[in-house]
Amino acid sequence: MLELLGEANAVALIGLFGGIVLGLAARIGRFCTLGVIEDVLYGSDDRRLRMWLIAIGVAIIGTHIAMSLGMFDASEAAYLDRAWNPAGTIIGGLMFGYGMALSGNCGYGALARLGGGDLRSFVIVLVMGLAAYFVMSGPLAHLRVMLFPVETGASSAQGFTQLFEGFGIAPLVTGLAVGSALLTWAISSADMRRAPGHLFWGGVVGIAIVSGWVGTYWVAVTGFEAEPIETHTFAAPIGDTIFYSMTASGNALSFSVGSVLGVVIGAALGSYSKGHFRWEACEDPRELRRQIMGAALMGPGAILAVGCSVGQGISAFSVLAFSAPLAFLAIFIGAAVGLRQLITGFAPAE
Repeated sequence: MLELLGEANAVALIGLFGGIVLGLAARIGRFCTLGVIEDVLYGSDDRRLRMWLIAIGVAIIGTHIAMSLGMFDASEAAYLDRAWNPAGTIIGGLMFGYGMALSGNCGYGALARLGGGDLRSFVIVLVMGLAAYFVMSGPLAHLRVMLFPVETGASSAQGFTQLFEGFGIAPLVTGLAVGSALLTWAISSADMRRAPGHLFWGGVVGIAIVSGWVGTYWVAVTGFEAEPIETHTFAAPIGDTIFYSMTASGNALSFSVGSVLGVVIGAALGSYSKGHFRWEACEDPRELRRQIMGAALMGPGAILAVGCSVGQGISAFSVLAFSAPLAFLAIFIGAAVGLRQLITGFAPAE
């Protein structure tokens, strides 16, 4: 297979198929980070939060089973290989969450809305991808490294699984325990058990995350060309896709490009299947300005936090990285502040 496709095309296809699944989950299953936070804070409804926890639980269990079977080596994942910088996680997470509220969606959600015909999301995607590259490898890259030093090849894996392994607890036991605990709490609600769609799509998202790890690891150990071991996240990969669209003749496909395009395709298919596809544009310049500002915050925020709401919120959780819980909390708080500003304008309680 690799001889026919080549390593780059193979990982791009893996990303594409997983991205299509994630796009379908967003449009049909209403899997959305900001939607989760809005439901919890203003809708008194935690079902989508529980759906998110199902995705995390399934991703943790699936990833640790793959590790136990030798199908994935978690130590090569960026979330564990890079020395954890808590300041970057907190500041980046707050920036990302606040920007997400201003934009009305995260990078993943914007791609999904773009697949449904929302042209405002096209602007958000472009600005977010460019802003991410601006601080990742552009004019502000040196300042970022100076303020938040990047140390790869950490002396010990930056994850709870490896920490507990030092106390004699097998990685599979840790993964099954944590994942099962999350799943048990997620389905403990009677309202959740009466929502089969939430249960299904939460599980599907978790499997899509695992497929990225396993697929790229298989290509890396089977092929002859060096390919990074990664799974779905939507900050730098959006910038990667923009860059590839301009340099395809001298560049190779990647998992990131396949993943981003897959979400758009999956969202388009999901929108058409539900009869929801329609072209939309922004009629209010002030709204578009706010969304652009939010996107400009999300990109750098995700780079500082080493992941977006999907990257840290699910993918990093799947390998039980130290950064994941703190990043998720910071994103939640940042989004809560942004939503309150939009809804009440920080008006004092009467």
